[in-house]
Amino acid sequence: MSGHVTELVVFTLLFVLVSGMGFIASRWRRPDDLASLKEWGLGGRNFGSWITWFLVGGDLYTAYTFVAVPALVFSAGALGFYALPYTVVVYPLVFLVLARMWSVSHVHGFVTPADFVRARFGSPTLALAIAITGLVATMPYIALQLVGIEAVLKAMGITGHLPIIIAFAILAAYTYQSGLRAPALIAFVKDALIYIVILAAVIYIPSRLGGWDSIFDAAKAKFEATPAQGDGYILNAGNQLQYVTLAFGSALALFLYPHSLTGVLASKNRNVIKRNMSALPAYSFVLGLIALLGFMAIAAGTKPIVGENGKADANTIVPVLFDQMFPDWFAGVAYAAVGIGALVPAAIMSIAAANLFTRNIYREYVNKNATDSQEAKVSKVVSLVVKVGAVLCILLLDPQFSIDLQLIGGVIILQTLPSVALGLYTRWFHKGGLIAGWAAGLAAGMWMLYLIPNPASGKAHFGGSAFGLSNLGFDTKMTVYAGFLALIVNLVVAVLGTLLFRATKVADGDDATARDDYFADEGEPKVKDLDLSGSH
Repeated sequence: MSGHVTELVVFTLLFVLVSGMGFIASRWRRPDDLASLKEWGLGGRNFGSWITWFLVGGDLYTAYTFVAVPALVFSAGALGFYALPYTVVVYPLVFLVLARMWSVSHVHGFVTPADFVRARFGSPTLALAIAITGLVATMPYIALQLVGIEAVLKAMGITGHLPIIIAFAILAAYTYQSGLRAPALIAFVKDALIYIVILAAVIYIPSRLGGWDSIFDAAKAKFEATPAQGDGYILNAGNQLQYVTLAFGSALALFLYPHSLTGVLASKNRNVIKRNMSALPAYSFVLGLIALLGFMAIAAGTKPIVGENGKADANTIVPVLFDQMFPDWFAGVAYAAVGIGALVPAAIMSIAAANLFTRNIYREYVNKNATDSQEAKVSKVVSLVVKVGAVLCILLLDPQFSIDLQLIGGVIILQTLPSVALGLYTRWFHKGGLIAGWAAGLAAGMWMLYLIPNPASGKAHFGGSAFGLSNLGFDTKMTVYAGFLALIVNLVVAVLGTLLFRATKVADGDDATARDDYFADEGEPKVKDLDLSGSH
C-alpha cells in the first residue's frame, strides 16, 4: 500500500459517499410500502427517461467492461473492438422488442422474462428452463464485478479478500433495504465519474505518450511481432467471421439477460424505452474510448500485475496504466469509477436473479398463493444469498474460472431468444419444440466451447469462444462465435420440433393465458388492473 495512500483515501471517500446514497435511496421516491416486487424489485415501475438512461447504462457498461475490454485490446488487438459494433447494432434490434415487452409486462404484471414465457406458452416447464438459464448466466456475471474491484485494489497494493467482502457486505445491506432504487440513484455518480475519467484519459494520456500516432505505431509494432493467428493490429482473414458473429451474437444476447430487462421494466412508459434506445448509443462512444486504453497501455509499456500464482493478471492493465499516467488524486478518482462501476450492475443483477427465483421457482413450485409481501421477503433473502455466492466464487475459485463461466453464460443466455424475443411476436412455436431447441442449443454450445483451446493460457478446453470451422470438416482456419452457431442449432430444432408436434397433434398452450388475444395490445396499455390468477 506504500505510495498509494492518496489514491486509497480518495477511493475510500467516494466509495463511502455512494454507499450512503444506497441507504438513503429507500427514502427516494418513497412509496407507501416497499413490501412488493413491484416496488422493491422494479422501483415502482415509475422511472423516467433520465433515471432509466443512467440505470440501464450503468447496468450494461460494468466495472468488468472497464477492465476487460481494454485488456482484450491490449492482448488481442483489433478483435477487442467487437464491443463497439455490438453495442451499436443492439439498440435498433431491441427497439421494438423491448417496447413490446414493457407493454405486455405492464398490463399483465410480469416481473421476469420467465413470467412472460409461462403465460405466453402455457408451460411451467419451459418457464422453469428460462428461469434457470437466466440464473446460471447471471451468477458469474456478478462474480466478475468483484474481479473489477479486485483489479483496482491490486493496483493500490492491497491484497487479500477482506476489502472485497466488506464492500459486498455494504452492497448487500443497502440493496436489501432499498431494492432497485439504490443502484438507480448511485448510477448518476457512477456514470458521471466514468465520463470524467475517460474523457480526461483520452486527452491527457496521449499528450504524455507523444500523441495518437505514437500510440498506434506502438500497437502495430507489438502485433506484427507476435506469431499468434487470432490477434493483430487489424482484422485478418482468420478472425473476421469471428468478429462479425461475436458482435452480432453478443448484441442478440445483451437484452436477454434478466438484469437488462429489469432496468427496462422499471420504466414508467413505452416512450421512455424508445427514448433510451435512441440515446444509449452515447455509451458506445465512451466504450470506444475505453477500448483505446488497451493501445495506450501498449505504448506506455504497461505490465500487468503478477499474482501470487506467478501468472500475470491482464485485468490489472487499466488500473496500472492509470497509476503510471495520472496524478495520485485523480488515479484515486479513476479507481473509484471502476469500483462504483461494479456496485450498480452487481446490485441490479442480484435483484434480477432474486426475482427469477421468487416468481418462477418459489411461487410456481413452493407457494402458489404467495402474497406480495411474501414475494418481496423471499427476493430480499435470495438477493443476499446470490451476493454471498458471488463472493464465494472469488474466495474459493480461480478468478479465471469466473471469466470462463461468463463466457459460457453468453452462449447459454442466447438459447432463450426463441422463447423470449420471438415469443413476443408469434405463438407459432410449440412449447415442446422450444424446449427441444433450448436443450439442443445448450448441448451444441457446450460441445463447441469444450473443443476450443487457448494455447496462450495452456488450456485444452473452454479456452475462448472462437470455434474453428475445421472442427466441422471445413478446410479453413476461420473461426466463428460458438454462441451464434448454437443459436442456429436451437432455431432449427425448435422449428422441426414444432412441425413434428403439430403433425402429431400434441396439445399446446392449454393454459388460458396462452391465447393470442391475451397479448394483443401492442400499444400503450389500456388495462390497468387484470386478474393474473391464470398466469402463474
